[in-house]
Amino acid sequence: MPYETLITATELASLQQGARPALVLDCSFELTDLEAGRRLYDAGHVPGAVYVHLEHALSAAKTGRNGRHPLPERSAFAATMAALGMNQDTQVVAYDNAGGMYAARLWWMLRWAGHRDVAVLDGGLAAWKAVGGAVATDTPAALPAGNFVLRDSLVSTMDYEQVKANIEEGHRLVIDARAPDRFRGENETLDPIGGHIPGAKNRLFKDNLGADGRFKSAEQLRAEFDAITGAKPASALVNQCGSGVTACHNLLAMEIAGLKGAALYPGSWSEWSAQPGAPIATGA
Repeated sequence: MPYETLITATELASLQQGARPALVLDCSFELTDLEAGRRLYDAGHVPGAVYVHLEHALSAAKTGRNGRHPLPERSAFAATMAALGMNQDTQVVAYDNAGGMYAARLWWMLRWAGHRDVAVLDGGLAAWKAVGGAVATDTPAALPAGNFVLRDSLVSTMDYEQVKANIEEGHRLVIDARAPDRFRGENETLDPIGGHIPGAKNRLFKDNLGADGRFKSAEQLRAEFDAITGAKPASALVNQCGSGVTACHNLLAMEIAGLKGAALYPGSWSEWSAQPGAPIATGA
């Protein structure tokens, strides 16, 4: 069966023993140490997993005005995935060192490229080890290039001008995935200006996880998002964060909860705060 949101470690172990194993991608990363993810991968990863670097594979070049992790061109991203050995019918499984924070970015981007069969390993490498999964330290041999090409996108986005216009129009509610202090405009260390988009509500992405590091149940996630949004439909929601990464974690949680179709503002706060005259709010 295809996996389109989450896959358990037990399910992944079974899949990898079958005739059509998944393409497993390790997305480990740290925002303040750009090579930490590779070191973590080298120290131990799911056997056969390929390392994918957020800055190199999942982002485009920065201009100073387009955010810290701008999306690449869809065609360039598709070519990157094909070069990793991905085919049109490949089941992709992503994981990282941060509760799915970076793996969810890859999950969303593959859906952006039109691919449904992509899932995040629930609980990450710790969950894999907990079920007795082996850990490798070698770099696997490169797979032959795959035939993956773009299909119609399965997701929607909003750009700066659309989100700005929405402040007055009020058609969509903006959900900000950053920590509450950064949302309030306090302790900002990643972007030059603190604060949030006027009218936005805060939902820290880490709140999608239970104490065991796995995603909460669909029912609990739905109740928590409804409490923040006033039970608005997903079509009335747009997600953002600091640079378009952790917002994808909220989008994955929404998908699990049955809130399908919420949009992403890819540039997020790092783009918003770099625009001259962008409206900014502070406080709760």
